Amino acid sequence: MKRRTILKGAMLALVPPAGMAYAALPPIEVYKTANCGCCQSWVAHLRSNGFTVKAQDVANLSDYRAKFGVPQALASCHTGVVNGYALEGHVPASEIKRMLAERPEAKGLAVPSMPLGAPGMEGPRSDPFDVLIFQADGSHSVYRHYNGT
Repeated sequence: MKRRTILKGAMLALVPPAGMAYAALPPIEVYKTANCGCCQSWVAHLRSNGFTVKAQDVANLSDYRAKFGVPQALASCHTGVVNGYALEGHVPASEIKRMLAERPEAKGLAVPSMPLGAPGMEGPRSDPFDVLIFQADGSHSVYRHYNGT
């Protein structure tokens, strides 16, 4: 009986307390313009989903897109980087987490333009949009489609 109690206590010590994450999410660096409200809203979305975000206001986003390999055709209003992956536009935190778990061979994820209903672009309606996964050569495909309302 004593052995069972000790074993049970050891097993309980391995279980994290309720609400405790199993692994910390990596930080995300975000490059944006100083007076873009939707960029701030996207940063808030990331933070509310467990990411630590370091946001920097920059004069020319094109420089950062080029630095991180984001194709100009997929450009949006802000650029981020996490664990070597580029993030362009209003990418949902859930897709970033999925990418970090799956570790696909890709340059990053993008939500081109600024679709209503994407994280940080909430409003009176939600339009359909695609989260694209892109490669270093600029090719891309749909990583996940969102239907909107």
